[in-house]
Amino acid sequence: MRGLRSGYAGGVVLGGVDLDLDEGGTVALLGRNGVGKTTLISTVMGLVRPYGGSVLLDGRELAGARVDVIARAGVGVVPQGRRVFAPLTVDEHLTIASRSPARGPWTRTRVLDLLPRLGERLGHRGDQLSGGEQQMLAIARALLGNPRLLLLDEPSDGLAPAIVSQVGEVIREVSAQGMSVVLVEQNLGLALSVAESVAVMRKGVIVHRSAAAELASRPGDLRRLLGVD
Repeated sequence: MRGLRSGYAGGVVLGGVDLDLDEGGTVALLGRNGVGKTTLISTVMGLVRPYGGSVLLDGRELAGARVDVIARAGVGVVPQGRRVFAPLTVDEHLTIASRSPARGPWTRTRVLDLLPRLGERLGHRGDQLSGGEQQMLAIARALLGNPRLLLLDEPSDGLAPAIVSQVGEVIREVSAQGMSVVLVEQNLGLALSVAESVAVMRKGVIVHRSAAAELASRPGDLRRLLGVD
């Protein structure tokens, strides 16, 4: 991303974001509520149109493209709040997601191997699932599109610690398989344990980049950057 600017109804939320991510890398995007993290995810995914700037995936310009074009280019999203379809079963969610023209290693069988709880809930509707099960379904739905870049927006929100740990294991697994990940997360324990690098946002721009392990070793700097001192 270079100079990425966007907002709502003419108001500026992102004031010029620069961010790089290597293939197979995981970056945790941190910052207080309201600094523009979700807007950044939505802008990259095409849900919010940018005012300016560039989003390049392997040299292909995606800024301002339609959502379906961005998805076919290899970007997947696990949105905040899961957004599963309440009346559809797990099986129906996975069937719809599998109809994507994308081809790659993430098949229905492989996804269910990674997330076996979903295999036990295939006949359950979205509104019959627990919060953790809904989160796993949202992740499975994204993986079936075989994205090269996976955007996760607050995947631990409202989940029990055991489920948060499972989310972390899934992120490590997909990263190990070569998928790049941008993780927006308030749970610092999760973020710093799965990410290789950290980017801290403040007032719509990136104000800090470092290795996750380096920042984790300096809790005072971390609190200062996040404005919690």
